Amino acid sequence: MSQCQTFTDEQIALLRTGGSILRACLHHMATLVEPGRQTAELDREAEAFIRERGGLPGFKGYNGFPATLCTSVNAVCVHGIPDTYALQKGDIIGIDCGVLYEGFYTDACITVPVGAVSTQAQELIAVTQDALNRVVALVCEGIHVGDISSTVQKTAESAGFHPVRALTGHGLGTHLHQFPDIPNIGKAGTGPRLPARTIIAVEPIISAGSDAIVEERDGWTLSTKDGSLCAHFEHTILVLPQGCEVLT
Repeated sequence: MSQCQTFTDEQIALLRTGGSILRACLHHMATLVEPGRQTAELDREAEAFIRERGGLPGFKGYNGFPATLCTSVNAVCVHGIPDTYALQKGDIIGIDCGVLYEGFYTDACITVPVGAVSTQAQELIAVTQDALNRVVALVCEGIHVGDISSTVQKTAESAGFHPVRALTGHGLGTHLHQFPDIPNIGKAGTGPRLPARTIIAVEPIISAGSDAIVEERDGWTLSTKDGSLCAHFEHTILVLPQGCEVLT
């Protein structure tokens, strides 16, 4: 698919329902984050939560991914696989989740502190969430992808942090990842224009240090090369003629 997919009123209604399941799931996951909690426990709870509400885990089985959640702790940027790791006070954890509802995907992520965390961790989480909020305030019909990318980049760099340039947001809907890619670094006024009724996943992924990443042996986990903390926030967004609607 080399152009933005647009959606009917009926399809958007299904995406709203899937997005509401996903939003509620992530809110629930945030309440469970505490020292001693294993990431595998969060994963089991998330899968049950989604299925009980009529959805399906959007990530589980996708290209062979084994879990409902991506649980990315500290230097892990994305795609951390839930396991027996017990969260420790001072950690930060990115909880990324997708829901498939009646054939349509939504995708979202939050980063949550585990107990009291360092000042740097607090600032990184706040700046990453602010980058997403600034994009939400900006998105409307006709906006360039580069307008989104440059907003994330400027927000991160003005705070002394760095967007992870190798990782991007994306279009979604009938597929979990589809046109267009939405980088977290770029130039305003460039790239594809977004039509009304398209769905995008915007996901600032920001490192406190270098933006260079390495892939771990499991073939999924991507971490900062220098071991710096990384934060990740994401919303599924419906583009409208004037403004946008956050579905998650």
